[in-house]
Amino acid sequence: MRKLFFLLTLMLMGTAIGRADDISFEAAGPDAVVAGEQFRVAYTINTQSVRDFRAPSFDGFHVLMGPSSSRQSSVSIVNGKRTSTSSITYTFILEAIEPGTHRIPGASIVAGGKSTLSNALTIKVLPPDEEPQGGTGRQASSANAQGGTAPAVTASQLFVVPTVSKTTVYEQEAFLVTFKVYTTLDLRNFGFVKAPDFNGFHAQEVEQPQTKSFSMDHYKGRNYRTLVWSQYVLFPQRSGQLEIPACEFEAVVAQAVATNDPFEAFFNGGGYVQSKKRISSPKVPIQVRPLPAGRPASFGGAVGHFTLASTASPLELKSNEALTLKLTLSGTGNLKLITPPDVKFPSDFEVYDPKVDTQSKLTQNGLSGQKVFEYLAIPRHAGEYTIPAVEFTFFDPKSQKYQTLTSESYRVQVAKGDGQGTAGQVVSDYSNKEEVKVLGNDIRFIKTGETRYRQRDNFWVGTWSYRLAYLLPILLFLLAAWMYRKRLADAKGGVQVRMRKANKVATRRLKGAGRLLAAGKKDAFYDEVLKALWGYVADKLNIPVAQLSKDTVETELARRGADEALIRAFLDALGQCEYARYAPGDENKAMDQVYEAASSVIGQMENAMKK
Repeated sequence: MRKLFFLLTLMLMGTAIGRADDISFEAAGPDAVVAGEQFRVAYTINTQSVRDFRAPSFDGFHVLMGPSSSRQSSVSIVNGKRTSTSSITYTFILEAIEPGTHRIPGASIVAGGKSTLSNALTIKVLPPDEEPQGGTGRQASSANAQGGTAPAVTASQLFVVPTVSKTTVYEQEAFLVTFKVYTTLDLRNFGFVKAPDFNGFHAQEVEQPQTKSFSMDHYKGRNYRTLVWSQYVLFPQRSGQLEIPACEFEAVVAQAVATNDPFEAFFNGGGYVQSKKRISSPKVPIQVRPLPAGRPASFGGAVGHFTLASTASPLELKSNEALTLKLTLSGTGNLKLITPPDVKFPSDFEVYDPKVDTQSKLTQNGLSGQKVFEYLAIPRHAGEYTIPAVEFTFFDPKSQKYQTLTSESYRVQVAKGDGQGTAGQVVSDYSNKEEVKVLGNDIRFIKTGETRYRQRDNFWVGTWSYRLAYLLPILLFLLAAWMYRKRLADAKGGVQVRMRKANKVATRRLKGAGRLLAAGKKDAFYDEVLKALWGYVADKLNIPVAQLSKDTVETELARRGADEALIRAFLDALGQCEYARYAPGDENKAMDQVYEAASSVIGQMENAMKK
C-alpha cells in the first residue's frame, strides 16, 4: 500500500512539473503609437491556476484602465482524444505621452508554485502630425469626391523611399538597399511594374515574409503606415559614381467616395472605389571607391572579414593513394564570389579540381558563413614531400587594409605502393585521370590444358552475314555524318538569312511604328519600336531570345569590335523608349524623339557591321 501511494505521489509531482514547464506567459502590444493615442497591452498565461499578478511600471504612459482579467477555456476531441486548454488575460488601456522609444518591463505571476516573468515590450511613440491630415486621409478623400468617382492619389499620400545602409563603399563591399512604402490610404495591392536593374552591382534579394504587415513611422513631420516591400544586398563590381535606379511600382488603393444614393453605395463596396496608381522611387547615388593600391599577390578579390583553417589527411600514405586537403574560409563578405586559393602541391602530385561547398546566410553586411575548398591530390612516387602554407588575402573595409591569412604547412610521407617494382616504373594517363597501371601486372601467361577443335564449316567467319556485319557500322557512320553536316549547313544558312534580313525587318517595323505615331497610338507605337530594336540586335548578333538582355547585347557588341559610343547609343535608345512611355510631358514630342533615335542607331549599327 505504501509503495502504491509513493508511486501515485511521484506521478502527480511529475504531472505538475510537466505542466509548470509548459506554462507560457506572454505580453502583447503595438510596436508604434502616436503621442496622445490610446492603446491596449495584454498579458496572457496558458493556465487559470495563478496568483499574485504584478504589473510592471509603465513609465512614459498613462494607465487609463486595468488590469481587467478575462478567462478563456476550450475543449477539443480529435480521434477520440480529448484536449482541454485554458488561459487568463490581464488587459491594460494606456495612453502614450512622450515621443520616443519606451521599454515596458515584464510582468510577474505565480503559476504552478513558481514565479514566471513575461517578455518585455518596446514601444515607439511617434510625435503627432505637424499639420492636420485634411485632404490626405480617407475622410478628406470622401469629402472631395463627387458622384462616386475616386479622388486623385497625391504624392504625399503614397510614395516609396529607398534607403541604403551606406552611401560610400569600396568595390565588392556589401551594403543593404531597402524599398519602404509610406501611405495614408487603404492599400489593397502593391508590386513592381518591372524588377530593378542594378547595373554595376551583383545583387542578392533578401527573403521577405510572405505575409507583410504595416507599422507606424514618422517621416518629415507626418505619421504614415509603412511597409518594407523588398530588400537587396548589393556588391559593387566597379569603382566610380553608381546609382540605385529609379524603380516603378503599381498600387491599388481603396478610397471613400461621397454619394447620396444607397444603391450605389451598396453595389460600390459600401461607398469605396478602388483605383490604380503608378509611382516611382527616387534614384540614390552610391560612391564606390577603388580598392587601395599595393595588392598582395595572394589577393583574389575577397572583401569583408574572414578567418582561415586547414586540415590534411592522411599525412602517411602509399603512392597512388589519395590525400585530401581542406581549406575552410569563415566570415562575412562577398563569400559567394571568392575563388579557390592557389595551393602549391609538389610536382609529383596529381591534383584534381577542388570541390567547393558554401554554407551561408544573407545579412546586410554580405554573406555570413563558411566556404570549404576540398583538394584531392595523389602522389605518384614514394618519398617525403612538403605541402607549403597557403596564403589568402582579403580587404577589410573597417580597417581599410589588406589582411593576409596563412594556413599550416604539411609534411607528407609517401611509401611505395603495392605492386610497385624495384624500378618503380608507373604508367599514368594524366589526360583522363584513370587509375595507374603497373606494367608487371599487365603480362598474362599462355593458357594451358586440353585444346578443343571445331570444324571450319561451323565457323561464322567468312560467311556473308559476317561481311555485312563489318559493312553495316561503316554505312551507319557515313549516314550519321551526312545528316549531321546537312543539319549544320541548314542551321548556318538560317542564321545567315536572319543576319542578312535583320535591317529589312527592323525597317519594316519602324515604318509600322511611324504609322502608329501618326495615328497617335502611344502604347502600340512604343511596343513596335522596342520590337524593332530588340529584333534587329537579336537577328544581327544571332542572340537567342531567352538570352536577350542589355548585358548580353553590350558584351556581344564589344566582342565584335563595336566602339563604346555605338554601344552606349543603342542602350540609350532602349532606355529612352522604355522611359518615354511613362514620362510626363509632351507625348508627341517624346514619340518623335524615340522614333528618330531608334532609326538613327539601327542605321549606325548596320554601317558598322558592314565594315
